[in-house]
Amino acid sequence: MKLYRDSYGIPHLRAGSVLDLAFLQGRVTALDRGRQISVEKRRSEGRLAEVAGIDELPWDRFARRVRLDDTARRCYENLDISTQEWVAAYTDGVRAGGVEWHPWSSYGVFLVQQILFGTVGNKMWRAHVERTLGPAAVSWFAVEGPGGSGSNAWTNGGEIAGDPHRLIELPGVYQQIRLACPSFDVAGLTFPGVPGVQHFGHTGSVAWAITNAMADYQDLFIEELRDGSARGPDGWEPVDAHQETILVRDSEPVVVDVVETARGPVVDGALSMRTPARVAFDLGFDALLPLLHATTVDDVADALSRWVEPVNSVLTSDSTGRTLQLTVGRVPQRDERNRLVPVPAWEARYQWEPGWEPMYRSPVTSAVNANDRRPDTEPYGVDFAPPGRADRIRHLLSHGVPHELIHMDTDVPSDSDQAGQRMARQAAVARAVCGLPELQPLFAPSGHDPIFAPWTDPRGRIGVALDGVLDGLGLDPATLVSGPGETGAWGDRHLLHPIQLPGLDADVPPVRLSGSAACVLNTASVPGVSDLCWRGPVARYVWDLADRSRSRWIVPFGASGDPESPHFLDQLPLWAAGSLIPLVTDWDRLSPDGTLS
Repeated sequence: MKLYRDSYGIPHLRAGSVLDLAFLQGRVTALDRGRQISVEKRRSEGRLAEVAGIDELPWDRFARRVRLDDTARRCYENLDISTQEWVAAYTDGVRAGGVEWHPWSSYGVFLVQQILFGTVGNKMWRAHVERTLGPAAVSWFAVEGPGGSGSNAWTNGGEIAGDPHRLIELPGVYQQIRLACPSFDVAGLTFPGVPGVQHFGHTGSVAWAITNAMADYQDLFIEELRDGSARGPDGWEPVDAHQETILVRDSEPVVVDVVETARGPVVDGALSMRTPARVAFDLGFDALLPLLHATTVDDVADALSRWVEPVNSVLTSDSTGRTLQLTVGRVPQRDERNRLVPVPAWEARYQWEPGWEPMYRSPVTSAVNANDRRPDTEPYGVDFAPPGRADRIRHLLSHGVPHELIHMDTDVPSDSDQAGQRMARQAAVARAVCGLPELQPLFAPSGHDPIFAPWTDPRGRIGVALDGVLDGLGLDPATLVSGPGETGAWGDRHLLHPIQLPGLDADVPPVRLSGSAACVLNTASVPGVSDLCWRGPVARYVWDLADRSRSRWIVPFGASGDPESPHFLDQLPLWAAGSLIPLVTDWDRLSPDGTLS
């Protein structure tokens, strides 16, 4: 087993077998991102407050209620034996790197990243709007306005490029890695703590890229509970109930009631949450090992046919010139009302039907995916991003604009005083709208747990859907705000603000950013709440199918999670400037790392 690194410290791993390679990946992840994956493991177990204090209690309480660790364990137990052996080898490697790890911990850290990636928060919000303002007001806050998701992927002329958008975390949510053994040689991006390469990869002859399909695959049910029973469509049913104790550093322990009905775990008040992964005890990890072995677009499609959640849009191209557009995952068949709001558990019409919605698979010559409403996504969702980003990318591609410039395309430059004044005025309008008497019912307590505040806070919702709210109220923004407003360049206020690992407190230099939620760059902030940017591109990549050595990539920070490492922040200036670094494929150009030689 050999570990090599390029000049940015990105690990390139070689081993004599698939299992040896999995062991090596686990060990290197523990070395490079040990603190990070230890925290994510604690999150998955609902045990972070034990070391990080009271601020982490809302998450721990949610993790216990939703039964994250139990789901992870049962998904692992349901794996094919070959995948179990592969994950077990990775687990042994993590342990060899000095991090406490269970075979199902990889599932847990993946669930941490994805469990609230769906639409349950939107359903809580819609129900709150219906209760307080009436059903007609729900459309004012539709995501298909200037506040949708920001991920992009496109393929044109033998290359795949893109940039996933998520919360910008430090250390980064994605780890660049290369995995080589006699069976395959794959470079790509992985969640630290998860074996293989899940979302973005290049095997030499085929590459793939993923964006959120914006599918609705998780439901909330309103439960009626009494005396250890829940009211179901056929009458009163027993529930699985017990108590768990959360230890909290420097505070008293907190006892949590854990209740699960026939629909799913009760996660908030009397709301239970039903997900495909919990129903089938399957996350789709049986896709990951075949994905590494893929050599054609059909191999990628066949591997991802095993995928469960989240539901993804996939672009895959191979060296023969073929490209497929895929939608992968599991979407339940049920009543349309389920897609909008929490529904009564005792009404039969809202129960899930057997089986899943059929997924999409079609050849294309070129394509752009930007979380938008398309024939391959529309059957599965309700909320989509506005079409502007996808239209803009198509326009730029048609004019031969380089991928790096498409990644950075924006109409809100950081050095523009005009852009700064325009965005300041938008924020002032959002604050004024929040104070309107007709919207005050929205600010009544929703009753939801604080963990759901990012989805249920009226100020944030009004800020990202400002145009829709103004249209719904029939208001001209000019009547709400007068005067020139704030002055100064947009980048003076629109600064990178990563969410740091608990206890990290790293010194990150100020980074002025261009962009807003409406452009391809999509370094989003929330008008009226903050101009700081904590959501944006968490990686960028260009996969070249004719010659993998011409591929390039970047992450916001670096390969290491250690603030003392020279590779903790070394990619940050390049990321901010829109530059990419080369994917080194020649082993002779890499440096052997003596720690594992």
